Amino acid sequence: MLKVSKIHDIGIAEVIYISIIEGNSNLRSLLGWHLQQVGYVTHQYGSIQQARNSLTTNPPTLVILDSDLPDGDGLEFCQWLYQSHQALILMLSAKITEKDVVKGLKAGADDYLKKPFGMQEFLGRVESLLRRFRVNNAPLVLDFGDLKIDLVQRRVEFRGEFIDLTPQEFSLLYVLSQAQGIPLSRSELLRKAWPEAIENQRTIDTHVLSLRKKIELDPRQPNLIQTVRNVGYRFNLEILQHQYQENFATKNYSSKNQLSNSPYLGNGRVTTEKLLAKQI
Repeated sequence: MLKVSKIHDIGIAEVIYISIIEGNSNLRSLLGWHLQQVGYVTHQYGSIQQARNSLTTNPPTLVILDSDLPDGDGLEFCQWLYQSHQALILMLSAKITEKDVVKGLKAGADDYLKKPFGMQEFLGRVESLLRRFRVNNAPLVLDFGDLKIDLVQRRVEFRGEFIDLTPQEFSLLYVLSQAQGIPLSRSELLRKAWPEAIENQRTIDTHVLSLRKKIELDPRQPNLIQTVRNVGYRFNLEILQHQYQENFATKNYSSKNQLSNSPYLGNGRVTTEKLLAKQI
């Protein structure tokens, strides 16, 4: 799933995932630290190979891309990113001529930042790009199969039934669902679900318990909102996907059974003669 800036109309903190692909390990760590301090979730890679293997399974909203990487041309990788992923791209480069900037933008970068740069300028460029993303990509409904979260009506549908949630429970469920299965600490949940509230971290436990009573088949043995020892909580997207696949298979099997019992079928296939005979 969008950070600690809000989805403006509903007042919930987003979860934004940023991939940093930078050959300089010190700079990579520094950028990651500053982004995390303002609420972004980061994945860091030191080479094209590392990034290519992971971007498909961990799709980011924004990619911070060094133009000079140890195992390949950053411009060529930028072109691949632009063609195969929907992520925004901020290119970092020590190549600072106008020609270099134009090459980077033509390769698919949404913005180009010359090295060396100040951290405030870097964070400003990131925020500027993400404002564009939020305007163009604000979802109306998050659909997880059995679970649907309507961000406009602030309603939750679970297994075909609407669930009555408090505003706090709705915000908490939204933040958990957008974390892509990554465990979040109580302090993170508190900051992201209610960024302007001042509450005890243990308040999270109370709201999680209430949520479990409403959306878990057995709240005493929760499968959807899982406790991660010494960390906090995670949202189990895998079980929703598994249930969706099971439901699909059941419906498919039922449909085949209905067809196999139909008078129109012979040996599991529709025969032209029987269809014509039935029509006559």
